Amino acid sequence: MMAGSAMPENTHNRLRAVSSPQNQQVKDLRRAFSKGELTDDGYAAIESVRILEEAIRSGLKFRTVFFSESGKARVGRLLPQLGSHVEILLLPDEVFASAVDTETPQGVAALVKLTTHQLEDLFRAPEPLVVVVSGVQDPGNLGTIIRSAEAFEAAGAILTEGTVSPFNSKSIRASAGSIFRLPLAQAKIQEILPVLATKGLRLLGTSSHKGTALPEADCKGAVAICIGNEGAGLPKELLAKVTANLVIPHSAKVESLNAGVAASIVLYEARRQRSGR
Repeated sequence: MMAGSAMPENTHNRLRAVSSPQNQQVKDLRRAFSKGELTDDGYAAIESVRILEEAIRSGLKFRTVFFSESGKARVGRLLPQLGSHVEILLLPDEVFASAVDTETPQGVAALVKLTTHQLEDLFRAPEPLVVVVSGVQDPGNLGTIIRSAEAFEAAGAILTEGTVSPFNSKSIRASAGSIFRLPLAQAKIQEILPVLATKGLRLLGTSSHKGTALPEADCKGAVAICIGNEGAGLPKELLAKVTANLVIPHSAKVESLNAGVAASIVLYEARRQRSGR
């Protein structure tokens, strides 16, 4: 059913009008967006029709879906895709705007339970390609890395200390839904180093200066591609374990590529090599 279609009566019956910004569900949504973290019971805040439909397609559990009065036309499109257990709230525009993260909201948001993963889940393939993200602060860059990791068939991503939260709304939007499907684990560098060694993964870093030109690098086998802070690069603990720094050839007029772009190019090359193309 398209957004502009008339809604059946039972759709109207599922909507519960809430006008108070102090409603607990609204407060949970606002806090999850503002903190960029999960709610106390483990739900992430998401927004926009596209992202909600990606969450539905990925089979995530919804706790609550919120519509603004202005966004009510989208109810007919989304509700048939949601289970009967999901609570549906209709908020005044100003209450909705006070809870979400965007300046020009589409009028639909939700609290969803993301799939949780353990570190071991990333090493189930015989020769896994894993991304280690350490100190990336820009949520758009992190979301891009997650999206590219799924696109180029990485086994998952490990996020170490100093990295922006993957539950930040900008991270989720930039991932275009990949965060709902790509296995993610959060761990400290000192925790993951012995695991990577035990699993036999070679650590490959990225550098804008000295190292091995990417077309000449070996990205096959069990590999962890390490992406560091946009300015400072990889922390010394990781850098000490890297077997090669990968340099992406580019014009000298450009000082460096951002973390999201660099990771995407390296992941593409790794996928190309591993597929034998």
